[in-house]
Amino acid sequence: MGQVQSIAVSADDSEIRLDRWFKRHFPGLGHGRLEKLLRTGQIRLDGKRARARDHVTAGQVVRVPPLGNLDRASAPPRQPAPTSAREARLIQATVLHRDDDVLVIDKPQGLAVQGGTKTARHLDGMLDALKFDAAERPRLVHRLDKDTSGVLVLARNARAAAKLAQAFREKSTRKIYWAAVVGSPERRQGRIDQKLAKLPGRLGERVVPDEEGKRAVTYYRTVAHAGDRLAWIAFEPVTGRTHQLRAHSAALGTPILGDGKYGGADAHVKGVPGSRLLHLHARALAIPHPQGGTLIVMAPLPPHMKETWAFFGFEEGQERDPFANLAPQ
Repeated sequence: MGQVQSIAVSADDSEIRLDRWFKRHFPGLGHGRLEKLLRTGQIRLDGKRARARDHVTAGQVVRVPPLGNLDRASAPPRQPAPTSAREARLIQATVLHRDDDVLVIDKPQGLAVQGGTKTARHLDGMLDALKFDAAERPRLVHRLDKDTSGVLVLARNARAAAKLAQAFREKSTRKIYWAAVVGSPERRQGRIDQKLAKLPGRLGERVVPDEEGKRAVTYYRTVAHAGDRLAWIAFEPVTGRTHQLRAHSAALGTPILGDGKYGGADAHVKGVPGSRLLHLHARALAIPHPQGGTLIVMAPLPPHMKETWAFFGFEEGQERDPFANLAPQ
């Protein structure tokens, strides 16, 4: 291979890390050499410098420099672990919306979206159970953290995957998250504009405020509160940084209930049911539909958050329009 290649990311490769994309397509390229090519700007993503940990999305273009005699390999066939009949029934029961192009589920808290070295059970391995009448497995087009519940969109074919991934990439979607936070923000609503940078650590990857980091913008509004003890907050992230809402909530001085990684001991409230579980829920999403128009889907609170809402007397139904009074349109 003696010339530069420009390779479009396929829907099947959407949302994997760039280093994994290279391992899948150029298995003979060692990690050390890959890092050097990235560091010197010879590998680019949509014309911009990239890092090994950056995630690629369908439709993006990877610039691949001459790699000598390393041939491009075909992507290995996916071989997900078999899904039990019980798991299939449970994941099918989470479906909130289904049409010919789009499937939307209410992802359970505690279920990872994709696998890893210590994650054997994950949504990606259960996608065959969500085929229904389609010829293909549904495709992931975005992600939620393992401990975050709520609205997750899947594409049912390659064309829809490309359209949906483009909507996320171009930020033409709106996402609303609900959280229970410890304490109550001094200002009932506002905008957080704080750069975040990733740091490795004993508890895994986390982000911290850093002027050299990537810009992260979140709108928030206090829906209800129980004095200064706890508040129900609606968040609308404009950017999509790792753990953005968790870091921004902690920066307000109100860590998300159950979020020991960002709030430490302050994130756990004695006497509150389920306070060891993360209280962050992807409540609603509005996204351009591949066939036209806008698809709006909402997910009910998960059991541990319903219990907390009942404990403090919050009424889920009082927030009729989750998009009201947040980010300006």
